Amino acid sequence: MWQAVSRSDHLWQLLSHQVWARTRLMHDTWRDEFIYRHRTARNFQTRSYVHVTLNFDPSDVDEPDSLSCRCLRLSDLYLAAGFADGTVRLFHLNSRLHVRTLRPPPRDRFGRFSRAVSGIVISDSRLVFATMDGDIHVAEINGVGSHTRTAFVGDIVNDGALVDFTGCGRYWVGLFAGVPGRAFHIWDCINEETTFVGGSLTDPEAVMGWHTLTELTMSLGRLRISGGETAVACTRWRITVIDLRNQGVIIAEDEEQRRGLIVTGFDANDQAYVRMDSRGNATVRRVRTQETVCEFRVSRAAQRRVMGCVNRLHAFMCAGGVMRVWDVQRGGEYLYSFRERVGEVDAIVANDRHVAVASSSSTAVSTIHLWDFGAP
Repeated sequence: MWQAVSRSDHLWQLLSHQVWARTRLMHDTWRDEFIYRHRTARNFQTRSYVHVTLNFDPSDVDEPDSLSCRCLRLSDLYLAAGFADGTVRLFHLNSRLHVRTLRPPPRDRFGRFSRAVSGIVISDSRLVFATMDGDIHVAEINGVGSHTRTAFVGDIVNDGALVDFTGCGRYWVGLFAGVPGRAFHIWDCINEETTFVGGSLTDPEAVMGWHTLTELTMSLGRLRISGGETAVACTRWRITVIDLRNQGVIIAEDEEQRRGLIVTGFDANDQAYVRMDSRGNATVRRVRTQETVCEFRVSRAAQRRVMGCVNRLHAFMCAGGVMRVWDVQRGGEYLYSFRERVGEVDAIVANDRHVAVASSSSTAVSTIHLWDFGAP
């Protein structure tokens, strides 16, 4: 009986969705998919990975900030890297080759970094990215050349700077700083229309929002999608969870008025988010209930620049060029540090197979590191 049931591909599909949140088949059968995901998760536990640096031709760069990476995003097939001059470079994960460079159409600048990429939404067929002036650009993954289409033209004077941008299957969402009462913008990405503008999360950072357009500043806010159509945003003093389907209604809030939060230590997965106070105390909480999943401590976080991210099972924190890993499903147990040292981190991202980091040197040129934990 069990042998007959175990051969049911539908059963393995249900298990893959339930355990690994997989809805897209990447292998011959759903049984193969489940086994592959299980083995890959084991590789994260045992520090079994392949490390490479990703290369691209910088000969088309003519500005000093053009090689500074500002954000990274992963899909099953690609890594997208957004740079300070508005350029997005696309890398194929299996071949680890740079396959395409995307650029926004020319436009007047409102400051040195007004065209910097503030966020990327990527699937295996389409890439959407936004710049700090509020513009949103769309490109087909399999398109030709650097052409992009501007889906939305930002209004920087009335909205401020777009400090982070993300999205899901139905919505795009942006976090703005500079104009009180306009922190969140939500767009229906099917018809590319704005559905909501409002929120006070970034009101305390309004002045600093304008500074982000002209100078390198500390990160004012991070914004992530969690659980499909829920967004979680973090600033120095507060974390806000909003419902994208219901006009940005606030679902939950998490304040840290005494010590403040390290914004670059915040990230979220489908169910939970990690937040870190200024002393390096990290807490993983469920998005909707605020239930504490686990806690851990990042040593010397107050003296070093910390940048972190999470996947479904692990938290990754980089400080002082050292990347450390915690198991968030087992009480925040510390596992290990990566063998490679990466320098000063500018951007970081992880999914259930890869971890990527963009780090910079004194020349402000970013090096993109990729760790592949995929099962052989």
